[in-house]
Amino acid sequence: MRLSRLIRIILGMLLVQGLLFAGMGLAQTQTPPQPQTGAAPPAKCGPDHAILYKRAVGLLDKAEKKLAAKYTAEAKSLLKECNSLFTILLKECGPEQKARTLTPQEEQQETVNKKLAADETAQAERLEQSSGEKLKKAEQTPQQELAVKLAREAKTESEQAQVRHLKAGIYSLRNQQMIFRFLAR
Repeated sequence: MRLSRLIRIILGMLLVQGLLFAGMGLAQTQTPPQPQTGAAPPAKCGPDHAILYKRAVGLLDKAEKKLAAKYTAEAKSLLKECNSLFTILLKECGPEQKARTLTPQEEQQETVNKKLAADETAQAERLEQSSGEKLKKAEQTPQQELAVKLAREAKTESEQAQVRHLKAGIYSLRNQQMIFRFLAR
């Protein structure tokens, strides 16, 4: 009975984690500009957007420190808030951001961050798969000691996967930070 509860908790964590990073992925996809049909011209990025940008960067820095200090839940919460701020910036400052070209150094950094994020995501997915397999074995194993050992290993791998997903999110949001850097000036 305890084992199945542990399994449900781990699976719940994986579901929440997947939803968080699906949102981060959506925030990074750029929507094409919509034709203007109203009388009002699109809003320009102003001082309010610069404040949002600075807040998002502060949250991102704080989340990275929390993750390094093993405060995973706090880091996840900070990254979620940071992601929502960058999503707002993407919606409201998208045209200005698209008009800005990245420097060669920024393009190189963007490529590095994308690769690091992809590597972290791949590692996290491998850990999740291994965790799922161990949970399945734990459920099917009649030996209680072995089942508990497998469940613990699955939980550890699930936690490691969560940290890897958060690191991938940080790399992705660092790209957003770089893209919207023009707001800090």
